[in-house]
Amino acid sequence: MSPAPTAPIAYYLGVDRFLLAAAADDLGRRFVGPGGEPLERWQPKNPADATIDAITERVATGAMFGGGTLAVLDPVQHLRSKDGRTGLLALIEVVAPGNALAFVEPVKSLPTERKPLDAGRSALRAAVVAAGGEYRQVPALTQGSLTRFIDERAKERRIRLGRGAAEVLAQRLGGFVKEGDVEHDRLGEMAAAELAKAALYRLDAEIGPDDIRALVPEVIPSSLWALSDAVGMRRADAIDHLERALAATPEPVLVVMLHRRIRELLELADRLARGATLQAAARSMKLHEFRARTLETQARRWAVADLEAALGGLLELDATIKGSGAGGSGERARQLAFTLWLSEFVIRG
Repeated sequence: MSPAPTAPIAYYLGVDRFLLAAAADDLGRRFVGPGGEPLERWQPKNPADATIDAITERVATGAMFGGGTLAVLDPVQHLRSKDGRTGLLALIEVVAPGNALAFVEPVKSLPTERKPLDAGRSALRAAVVAAGGEYRQVPALTQGSLTRFIDERAKERRIRLGRGAAEVLAQRLGGFVKEGDVEHDRLGEMAAAELAKAALYRLDAEIGPDDIRALVPEVIPSSLWALSDAVGMRRADAIDHLERALAATPEPVLVVMLHRRIRELLELADRLARGATLQAAARSMKLHEFRARTLETQARRWAVADLEAALGGLLELDATIKGSGAGGSGERARQLAFTLWLSEFVIRG
């Protein structure tokens, strides 16, 4: 992250579109016009309207009256060519006093040491920071960060949330799920909308967990949570939950969720066996602490060898539902394969 900006220029790269938009708006609030007037937000929706010339026209001319312009630009279309990259860097040099320029780029995942920014994006970042602007990465809202976001936004909007309400809302929106069936780029937007709806429902009264359950549909069906928890606890009713889950969920999604639960139990058990505290293990695994406590309870029901065997069984199950296993790919054969996996590796273990 760059130091606090001294110039009204920024490059925000992130997953959550709501937070990206909020970061750009915050830049505009920090750099208001000479008369204290708010900046007018301009964000071209059509790529044809986002030419370098059109953007230059917006940011290079200061406002004579009222507030200036906050230009919000997704740089992707210009980063694809040498001329486009040159044009982006030139924009940074022509932002007139009273205006602001925010490069806002939504991505599926943030850069890492193994997969850093490419040369074009690195050059844009360096130019923004060298001009006194701000570079910031905006991560996805998941697990604890989504719960904190909900709590903080509720306080900003003076919405009274009861104990546990933010956590329930985060869970129902899918914030504790990492698989691709949850749109992590929209979690901020969905959370803000559901909070606004809940505020109208209760007006000035406190909003409790039961209110959230009544108002907010689950992104991930409860049958999947129930199945994962029943598997984790090695309960016999996992078979009943499996039947309900199979009726509403694609089989590959079930395999992914089961694999993730067994893998998490195995990793947590290994970390605890090596002397890590639950809090340290949760941080290393990037888990919210309450979820880590749930997994710890479940891990006690398993021996490490049983978890390893269950993972191996899931590989065979995956092959079966894809049609390459010995049991064939018929619907009844696939359902039977799920049941046999539960019986052999979970319930009878």
